[in-house]
Amino acid sequence: MQKKKEMQRGLKNRHLQMIALGGAIGTGLFYGSASTIKLAGPSVMAAYLIGGIVVFLIMRMLGEMAVEEPVSGSFSHYAAKYWAGFPGFFSGWNYWFNYVVVSMAELSVVGIYMNYWLPDLPQWVSALATLIVITALNLAAVRAYGEMEFWMAIVKVAAIVLMIVLGLWLIFQGAEPFPANFSNLWAHGGFLPNGLWGMMLSLTVVMFSFGGIELIGITAGEAADPERSIPRAVNQVIGRILIFYVGSMAVLMALWPWDEVGMEASPFVQIFSNVGILSAAHILNFVVLTAAISVYNSAIYSNSRMLYGLAAGGDAPKIFAALSRQGVPVVGILVSSGVTLIAVFLNYLFPDQVFMLFLSIAMASVIISWGTIVITHLKFRRFYKKTDRRAKFRAPLFPVANYLCLAFLVMMYLLMTQIPDMQIAVAILPLWLLLLRLAYRRKKGRE
Repeated sequence: MQKKKEMQRGLKNRHLQMIALGGAIGTGLFYGSASTIKLAGPSVMAAYLIGGIVVFLIMRMLGEMAVEEPVSGSFSHYAAKYWAGFPGFFSGWNYWFNYVVVSMAELSVVGIYMNYWLPDLPQWVSALATLIVITALNLAAVRAYGEMEFWMAIVKVAAIVLMIVLGLWLIFQGAEPFPANFSNLWAHGGFLPNGLWGMMLSLTVVMFSFGGIELIGITAGEAADPERSIPRAVNQVIGRILIFYVGSMAVLMALWPWDEVGMEASPFVQIFSNVGILSAAHILNFVVLTAAISVYNSAIYSNSRMLYGLAAGGDAPKIFAALSRQGVPVVGILVSSGVTLIAVFLNYLFPDQVFMLFLSIAMASVIISWGTIVITHLKFRRFYKKTDRRAKFRAPLFPVANYLCLAFLVMMYLLMTQIPDMQIAVAILPLWLLLLRLAYRRKKGRE
């Protein structure tokens, strides 16, 4: 009898740690932080702290369910099982759509980073080359993806740590043009130069930066020893992300006045170029380029696994459940990668406008994903209580944390209406949900 092809549990704890870090430490920090700095000034540090706490609570909710049922498809599977068929359908397809948009955002900035060295290279050429290489990598065994993502994430983490250390050394040296203290954090209009409102508006971009951390739940179906590796990954990764985000923002704001950080390059690269440390700027540009490619790598991985989970649950064509000899969902990878070709064409047509468009649409979509996790967790807990069961890895502050997180996500959506560049995404979101509802009704009508 021929053995049935199955997903391979080839991802270890170190892979899960770095996959989550790789998904969350990317363009949102290295390039998108220019937008948050412009809105909030030094108080962007507080915005990252608040956002990190909310994301940690949501991740604990997802982690609790993932430990009990470590499956590919993650919260789409849980929503369908503990909530209803439509939430499972729309959360899965919405997450796939979200990561398609995220991957397009990453491709859109690859060309910007390459232009730091090769100013005459068209951005679309860099985007296309990245797409081809990463697609080929994902078609190999999951262990190959895990190893590549592990080392790319190591590059990002090591660079941020070194940047923080170098920045602190420059500050404490007190040499020109740096103040011999952290006075830049309050000397240019105060810690809240645009008031509390500016900091609140910055949360919209900040929360996009944390998008991707839910990859831990997606990897559950291929995680070795999920009962141990998932809790460790969830608990450890959030602390590290807060250190990297808050710490790096503190150093950047202390090194250079917040109102002189522009949008023409990564703030990390720009600041070290401005102070005359060109070698550091070149190294950091390599790092931010690695970061964008890393997140694109994670996006193709997670999208193919979500399509696999949707197909396994009957919410997507069965062809997406087809696996290669290595246990890789080939069709899901090729389709997810192929759709991102749109980003290549948009970079060809509108090289300077595409990033904020992708960012805003992805932020609207991630609000749905996180909201689904929170509501599904409420229903999951009620089901367990009704059946006298107790989860092994329980999320804290239930159900207060759930309602606080839901209120926060609603606030995020309302804040997006106040930012001109994000208003198109606010309009697209209800239309997208309506389209998913019609698609689900058509699916049910065929059954």
